[in-house]
Amino acid sequence: MPGDEREARARARLVAELRHLPSPFDEQAGPVHVTGSAVVTGRRGIVLHMHKRLHRWLQPGGHLEPGEGPWDAALRESQEETGLVLAHPVGGPRLLHVDVHDAAQGHTHLDLRYLLVAPDRDPTPPPGESPEARWFGWGEAGAVADEALLGALRAARLQPEARSASDSSLPDPVTPCSSGATGKGLRSRHNGADRT
Repeated sequence: MPGDEREARARARLVAELRHLPSPFDEQAGPVHVTGSAVVTGRRGIVLHMHKRLHRWLQPGGHLEPGEGPWDAALRESQEETGLVLAHPVGGPRLLHVDVHDAAQGHTHLDLRYLLVAPDRDPTPPPGESPEARWFGWGEAGAVADEALLGALRAARLQPEARSASDSSLPDPVTPCSSGATGKGLRSRHNGADRT
């Protein structure tokens, strides 16, 4: 069930695109394709990385390699971008959220977002990846995250793996406020460029 109106639109678009795209998992097949990303959670909260080109805190993820499923791409890309050994939750891959957004070079990403579990270690991105990756408490993550990520953060926070990482010392900006704003200090942003 979609978590909000944005995700409902994204799911409808995903289904429509999958019906007619001949190779939806191949980024070379056309400008509209599936990507896989992850909300990486652990005892300390969630891991975000400062995107090299967008200069925004985002979840790790990217394009699928030939023969990969989106859950595999989410795991591979997240490990590459954080330097952490990650895992899908017990029971296997868990789809948290769907988002559709414009990306670089006129592409559109049909982004499937999965939950991944991290050990209690600091991220150590390898050379070539964004050097800035770190743990955020849930409140802090909601305050710095791209607007397109907020629905995935809300969905992740409801997962049992995230309950032990709750940050009661900070406000909960991933829950919409009555004023329509989402969190103290959150700037409205749109993910309009390539994530890889």
